[in-house]
Amino acid sequence: MISSSLAKTTALTRMKSRASRLFGPRAIFFKGFIKHPVMVGSIIRSSSFTVGKTLAPVDWDNTKLFVEYGPGIGTFCLPILDRMRPDATLLVIDLKEDFVSYMRHIVRDSRFIAVHGSAADVKAIINNFGFAHADYILSGLAFSTLPNNLGPVIAEQTAKAIRPGGAFLVYQFRARARDFMAPHFRKIDNGYAIWNVLPCHLFWGWKE
Repeated sequence: MISSSLAKTTALTRMKSRASRLFGPRAIFFKGFIKHPVMVGSIIRSSSFTVGKTLAPVDWDNTKLFVEYGPGIGTFCLPILDRMRPDATLLVIDLKEDFVSYMRHIVRDSRFIAVHGSAADVKAIINNFGFAHADYILSGLAFSTLPNNLGPVIAEQTAKAIRPGGAFLVYQFRARARDFMAPHFRKIDNGYAIWNVLPCHLFWGWKE
């Protein structure tokens, strides 16, 4: 009887573990979307095609600091870490504590830093970690729906935080994101990721 009970408990534990691995990231992402729909922007993770195409122009050999706004559950983080130099740093910034805690738990890499804060404070944040500027900054934030006029502020502060020759990488469902970038980046390359749910616009704003 004890053996049967122990077997059932062990089987249940295994089922919970499998469910956690399968639905854990999705549950975190869904929870974040429900709590902050105007900031998360989408309930669906970006595809590997979108990730690869967005990161394609990055000069990894000359990247010391890569910053990401709103990393969510790390769709871009691991591909970025795979491409980065051993002495480079990936710093992610998110206002959602659930996402920050999750990322700190799953990413075991000394090059990774997760900060609970606002992208509007990017310059102060990178300075606090001893960097004068970022080489590249990536964002999937829904600029057109951000509250308190944050879109223009984040675009302006991002431009100030990027080194000359670096770039602001943006993936968005709405092409309007380019309007927020245009006042601060003279050269903006455009792309489109059709193999994504939903298809999204890609923009690379280059710092002169």
